[in-house]
Amino acid sequence: MTYHVYLILSLRKGRHVSYVGYTNNIEKRLQLHNSSKGAKFTKGNNWLLIYKKIYKSKKSAMTAEYLLKKNHKLRSEIKKRYLNK
Repeated sequence: MTYHVYLILSLRKGRHVSYVGYTNNIEKRLQLHNSSKGAKFTKGNNWLLIYKKIYKSKKSAMTAEYLLKKNHKLRSEIKKRYLNK
């Protein structure tokens, strides 16, 4: 089974906010976020998938998710690349 680490983006009160997570079904997880049934932080917003990376094990995906959540510089770079397209 493969796992995805993902970054989603939404506009909230005039600024772009992001959320990082991991899942084994990216389409279903994004649908849950957009229907306000995902994480509490994501409720009430429309989210766009702007980054995903595939991992072969749950452990490696969880480690990568943790590192991406803590690395605000990398998150900002990913957001800037998406917004400048």
